Amino acid sequence: MKKLIIAEKPSVAKNIADATASSRKNGYFEGEYYVITWAFGHLLQLYDARDYDPEMRSWKIEKFPYIPEKFLYKIKSDGKNKEKPDSGVVQQMNTIKNLMERKDVEGIISATDDDREGQIIADEIINYISPQKPVERILLNEWTAEEVNRGLNNLKSNEEMKSLQDAGFGRQIADWLIGINLTSVATLKYRNKQNIRLLNVGRVLMPTLKIIYDRDKEIADFKVTKYYKLKGIFQTEEKKDFDSIYYVKGNEKFDNPEELKEIQEKIHGRNGEVVSKKITKKNEYPPYLFNLSGLQGYVTSKYKGWTSDKVLKTAQQLYEKKFITYPRTASVVLDESLKEKTAKVLNIHKKNCPYEEMIQFKSTKRIFDSKKVESHSAIIPTYMQPGKLTESERIVYEAVKNRFLAQFMPIAVAEDTVLHIKMQETDIPGEFVAKGKVQLEPGWKLIEGIDAKETILPPVQKGNILPLIKSEINEVERKPPKPHTEKTLLKVMETCGKKYEEKEEEQMMMAILSGFSIGTPATRAETIKKLKDAGYIKAKGKSLTCTDLGKMLVETFPARELFDLEYTGRLEKTLSDIEKKKFTKDDFLSMIKQFVIESVDKIKNDTVFGGPVILEPLHTEPVGICPECGAPVVETARAFGCSAWKKGCKFAIWKDDRFVTSLGKKVSYEMVKILLEHGKVGFRGCVSKRGNKFSAYFYYEKDEKTKRYNWKLEFIDTNPPS
Repeated sequence: MKKLIIAEKPSVAKNIADATASSRKNGYFEGEYYVITWAFGHLLQLYDARDYDPEMRSWKIEKFPYIPEKFLYKIKSDGKNKEKPDSGVVQQMNTIKNLMERKDVEGIISATDDDREGQIIADEIINYISPQKPVERILLNEWTAEEVNRGLNNLKSNEEMKSLQDAGFGRQIADWLIGINLTSVATLKYRNKQNIRLLNVGRVLMPTLKIIYDRDKEIADFKVTKYYKLKGIFQTEEKKDFDSIYYVKGNEKFDNPEELKEIQEKIHGRNGEVVSKKITKKNEYPPYLFNLSGLQGYVTSKYKGWTSDKVLKTAQQLYEKKFITYPRTASVVLDESLKEKTAKVLNIHKKNCPYEEMIQFKSTKRIFDSKKVESHSAIIPTYMQPGKLTESERIVYEAVKNRFLAQFMPIAVAEDTVLHIKMQETDIPGEFVAKGKVQLEPGWKLIEGIDAKETILPPVQKGNILPLIKSEINEVERKPPKPHTEKTLLKVMETCGKKYEEKEEEQMMMAILSGFSIGTPATRAETIKKLKDAGYIKAKGKSLTCTDLGKMLVETFPARELFDLEYTGRLEKTLSDIEKKKFTKDDFLSMIKQFVIESVDKIKNDTVFGGPVILEPLHTEPVGICPECGAPVVETARAFGCSAWKKGCKFAIWKDDRFVTSLGKKVSYEMVKILLEHGKVGFRGCVSKRGNKFSAYFYYEKDEKTKRYNWKLEFIDTNPPS
């Protein structure tokens, strides 16, 4: 007899097959003891409202809120035609059903990812087919052959995963209830207001938008102010100028320059005495191992063109190729049970490191601490060493590997020096302070390529007399906060807006693991992408800011709880508590249903939304005819797209098209109208990367191989630009 293993993806099924000596069949692998098949993520989806009630096919505001008595599942819809099931999914579901019903298959093993979402990917399939055979669960953090075989020898009953399953289905149903009802009602209520065609409303989407809005508002409301610093330049016995010393009286920043002018007059021509010299050796520990948010923040801030979504997808590829452990984790330390395994992995990877002799295994609470691990430990490399990697894979893999090796390098040691200089023969209350830093031992910084920022002070001692050569008052303008980047946004989402100082890093870790957050490590990147796609935020370089539509939502949308970080954090915490059996799915959904009923009522009776913010009006008449299907092309907040998109036509010209904007031009209604009518549009004054101006015709042509549209230029000038 055999057992059927259901993996989350074909690549993971292949890893399991490699470990169990199974050969490839049509839609599955088979060996002596196991049959292995796969999903493609979610093969099933919740019913649409119209599947429950045909009358829901036409959106009418009086039909909402719509809350089914029982939630049902269907095979995932086709991407191009929502009315039909995906043919590939139908085929794979039939394969899985046939394998489940085979007489020589005595049981089923769920081998999807060990998290809330992974749990229900297999459970959906099993519940849908209902094979009446025992179901077991394999829980792994990596897919190497050694771990697969260990997991197959330590299976759990799937019944033990009931609380994780409840949290997964609870999250899925809650997001359906909020998304379907609030998106539908808001769109129906406001679609004729300022040419809004669709308002995407979501449980995690709205508070994330609020985080960006709040930072934008801080910047907009910031009033430029100035402060002043008194700088002293002293001379040492070696006749060297001793610079960058500032007068301090509790603080070195002064709002009133007149106070500093008085002091400046009093100290003119005087000597300063070094009244104290304090030297402190400081241990500098490496940053913690990466969790997903940390890895996303590190890569997006260091490399141009990266988004958190790209980091997640790349990390997932490395995980499925068995090169790193499970990436969708909130933990920054390892479970204590992994010490022996970690030592073996370390010995493999340090052999390729130029600092091999400095790398020594050690067991500390900064690396191993079971109390600070949620379902998955931090991300580390596996014992598998990659051969050829893509450039994207190399960047993410090197980040993970170097952060891992850094934990076992010597601690970096710096020497901090603080000098206090008191002016002689004066009655000024403050003193001049100089701070220096010298890196004595670079330690782990060698691995991460961090250059130490040193400030070398002259060799002066307590009691030395230093003549004041010059003093000057520096005027400094206070700077506004910086716009959020994906790195800073992920951190705020992870901690639900709470700020923690460096010394409070332990409290921060425990807060993250409590589940009180905006979204999960697995969903935050997708949330940021959805905000961009909905036209609520825009990116300029690494900076994220609200659009007018995003501002309007935050300022006037009636369901105010959705923008409350505390409220959303509590919802996410409740889902975490369901996993821990501290709360029930039914109670959670009752709470969500009541929220939906109240929110729909608020939207229906709203008279305020859209008031204070004026959006640039969209053109209501079609801009032209779609070259793909012949349907009208219409303007939306973010693009000029085919009106037959529900039928699968994907033709669109995006307003923020990078190619066009990089040449200093704008995708406008008039431009697209000419393009669709004549097949080309001419621009003068285009600017190349080197700053040269030129004129050209722009063509938007379909590549028959990739089926994608790309811009092509025909230069009007005789000499094309460089």
